[in-house]
Amino acid sequence: MITAKLNNYRQSPRKVRLIANLVKGKRVDNALDILDFAVKRASLPLKGLIESAIANAKNNFNLDKESLFIKEFRVDGGAILYRRMPRARGTAYPIRKRTSHVFLELEPREAKEAKTAKSKKEKIAKKEEKKEDKAGDIK
Repeated sequence: MITAKLNNYRQSPRKVRLIANLVKGKRVDNALDILDFAVKRASLPLKGLIESAIANAKNNFNLDKESLFIKEFRVDGGAILYRRMPRARGTAYPIRKRTSHVFLELEPREAKEAKTAKSKKEKIAKKEEKKEDKAGDIK
C-alpha cells in the first residue's frame, strides 16, 4: 500500500475535493497532466502530494511511475480556526477558517488488472451456470 498524507492544508475540503475528484482513478502521469492545467489553488499542493507518493513507491517498493494509478484520493475536514468579525450594534459574527486532511493511496496497475480479470471470469462463470439451469428447466 503506497500512501501519502497532507494534513492541515489551509483550504476548505469542499474546494479541495473538486480537484481530487478530477484525478481519482486515473493513471499517475495523466493525473499530473490534469493538475498542471487545473486553474484552482489546490492543484499545486495535490500535485506535490502525488509526486511524494510516487517517490515513496520508487524508494520503498521499487515501482515505476508508469505502472501506478490513484486508487483512493480522500479529502476530510481538519481543524477549524474560529475568528470573529465585528458586525452591526457591536455583535460578533463568527468566521470559520476550514482546513483539510488529504489522504492518497496508489496501487500498481497490474494489481487492478488482475482484480478485473478475476471478476470478469466470475461473471462469465455465473452466466454459464444460469444458461445451464435454464436449459435443464426447459427439458
